[in-house]
Amino acid sequence: MFRLTMGATLIATAFFTNNVMAEQAGINPKPYDSLGKCVKAALAKHDGKIVKVELKSEKHTPLYEFDIESADGTAWDVTCNVKTSKITEIEQEVKTDDAKFKALAKVSEADAKATALAAHPGTIAETEYEIEADGKATYEFDITEADKEEIKVEVDATTGKIVEVSYEVYQVGEEK
Repeated sequence: MFRLTMGATLIATAFFTNNVMAEQAGINPKPYDSLGKCVKAALAKHDGKIVKVELKSEKHTPLYEFDIESADGTAWDVTCNVKTSKITEIEQEVKTDDAKFKALAKVSEADAKATALAAHPGTIAETEYEIEADGKATYEFDITEADKEEIKVEVDATTGKIVEVSYEVYQVGEEK
């Protein structure tokens, strides 16, 4: 537990001291610095301000997920493989009443939530509405399980099928 707390503290310090994220040109990662490499790669995809980062595990692969706010107010989730520093996924976060999301969603939020909770019982901590890079709409539910572990379950808004599951290791920054 101490290592996790110390690690989270160090990352928080790196993220929020002297507005590091806003100065992407000033980030000079070392060969062993996976976080720095992933920050640079994420901001190269969508420039803006990183407001939150999560370390999560998906199929035993460690990933950083960055929540980036672009200058125009667009919210992006950019996921980077910790081991390779390659971007693996880009999603645009949208509001529940987004016209494109509503046009694509054939499954209600309630039905998608029921699917997620049937597979991973717990309490919904957060719901996000996302447009994937391939144009598909998904619901993403952060579920707190009985053991207090947080899991992310992504449900396709057209088919109602679970398309992605990951476990949160830690988070730095606030949910919006």
